[in-house]
Amino acid sequence: MAPVRSAIIQDIERMHAAGLATMAYYYFDFRDVKKQDCYGLLSSLMSQLSADSNACYNILSKLFSDNIRGTRKPNMDALKECLTEMLNLPGQGPIYIIVDALDECPNYPGRPSAREEVLDFVEELVNLELPDVHLCVASRPEMDIRAIIEPLTSLQISLHDEIGQKEDIIKYINSVVRSDRNMRRWKEEDKRIVVDTLSEKADGM
Repeated sequence: MAPVRSAIIQDIERMHAAGLATMAYYYFDFRDVKKQDCYGLLSSLMSQLSADSNACYNILSKLFSDNIRGTRKPNMDALKECLTEMLNLPGQGPIYIIVDALDECPNYPGRPSAREEVLDFVEELVNLELPDVHLCVASRPEMDIRAIIEPLTSLQISLHDEIGQKEDIIKYINSVVRSDRNMRRWKEEDKRIVVDTLSEKADGM
């Protein structure tokens, strides 16, 4: 996780511990098919909000009951409606939603993709203009993501040229190269080439 995103989460967690804010965090993981679509995102956000709030839990319980006590899978519209109801509850204080690694959500040209559904949801959420809801989306600057996200943002931060970001990447690659059993046998010059090449191509992630 990037240092800036880690710092954001840590700050909000401190606010949450003090009872000053609620946070729901979701990471799109290309290694886990269950964490690559909008359905997984919505389900996770609702689950996290319900764990912090009895009122949110009651809304989720009603969705569960409406779908034959969990024997029928609710559709995407039902999930969106449920989450919107949670976010609209009065007296909750600030709610921070962090969506990380959006670029790892699959995008298949020529047909509606999981990423398009997520981007549609993000746009819908921003357009609700809920005063207590704060949304942070982190991603590589893929063209399709930028086309939707940039017009919606009030603040953008690029991590791709940050010195700290690059230093963390280089440290991680160095660690892997020097701890891997096979790579330890390589010549020092070959190790250096691998580290330099991967660091240059990492693009801030």
